[in-house]
Amino acid sequence: MHKREPHYLNTGLYTVPEAAKLTRVSAGKIRRWIKGYDFRSGKSLRHSEAVWQGEIQPLENKLALSFKDLLELRFVDAFIRAGVSWRTMRRAHSKAQNELGTTHPFCSNRISTDGKNILLRQAEEDSDEALLNLVTQQREFTRIVQDFLRELEFSGDDVVWWPLGKSRQIVVDPRRNFGQPTVAISGVPATALARSVKANSSVDVVARWYEVQRDEVRDAVEFEESLAKAA
Repeated sequence: MHKREPHYLNTGLYTVPEAAKLTRVSAGKIRRWIKGYDFRSGKSLRHSEAVWQGEIQPLENKLALSFKDLLELRFVDAFIRAGVSWRTMRRAHSKAQNELGTTHPFCSNRISTDGKNILLRQAEEDSDEALLNLVTQQREFTRIVQDFLRELEFSGDDVVWWPLGKSRQIVVDPRRNFGQPTVAISGVPATALARSVKANSSVDVVARWYEVQRDEVRDAVEFEESLAKAA
């Protein structure tokens, strides 16, 4: 697959610490999965390739991630936590890239249909019991995939993430504020509202300052507090 350099305004732009905070995947894992890493096996120094190529070239020699990279991290991490082996995960991801025709197959809305068949074939080929159980036991597969997909909204090739759910006000959209969490209606960054409340201890005052609704401020505070608790 050929890597395309995206337009940052429509792709989202995140540092590794920002990506770690939003996805709750450690910075070390993010670097290893997207850059690959060297390791020693006996007397030999070996290299483990990246699971996938990030959309964005390093900026000033520092790794940067796109919005789709964030979503892919969440899915890969969920499968690994469920016990899927690294070897199987890499092979399944590569196969899904080729068969679904996308560099980021796990954040595609086809992962629950076409992607499920790809994962099943790979699980059988590798005799990976963890992945086989995940795919064949509908409840487990749904727990990993459908819970994530429920937070995503697809429109053609575009996708946005509603981290608190679609009925709430916080959206992560690569076309808004470089992909930073944003209040959907007013477009104010969530962190700006949350910090203002922390400094002034009044949702009503901050809502008047920014000319937004109180529920927008409350959702911003809840979202930022959830990130702080997970850190």
